[in-house]
Amino acid sequence: MNKSCCGFTLIELMFVVAIIGIVAAIAYPNYQGYVEKARRGDAQGVLMQFASAMERYYTQNNTYAGADDGSGVPGAPPSDLFPDEAPLDGNAKFYDLTIQDLQANSFTLRATPKNGQSGDGFLQLHSNGVREWDADNSGSIGASENAWYE
Repeated sequence: MNKSCCGFTLIELMFVVAIIGIVAAIAYPNYQGYVEKARRGDAQGVLMQFASAMERYYTQNNTYAGADDGSGVPGAPPSDLFPDEAPLDGNAKFYDLTIQDLQANSFTLRATPKNGQSGDGFLQLHSNGVREWDADNSGSIGASENAWYE
């Protein structure tokens, strides 16, 4: 009598689980890298919008001074000027936005990573258009970190 069995053996299932595990171990870190890069790109766009808000402020007041509510202390922008977190939409926020250096004729804006983006290094945008990214997360901008791309 010949027994006909339908299904998979335990060894076949173990091979499938092992292959799925190997693929997941390779794919997940790559996926996380793309997510971090997308969040960074969003923060870059928000910094550009923030700079536009600063330019509107300058057009109305003929100076950047006072764009920080006149406190003179580096910090978050006033709520009527621009939001203080990015991304602008959604509940999860991954960057804090601050006015880092404010002069009558110049400014420096900074996006500092937080939550799931922490450890990625801050982004800066100067009023003259210079873009910087602390890619090595050292806390300062190095000579080769004068761009937003990798």
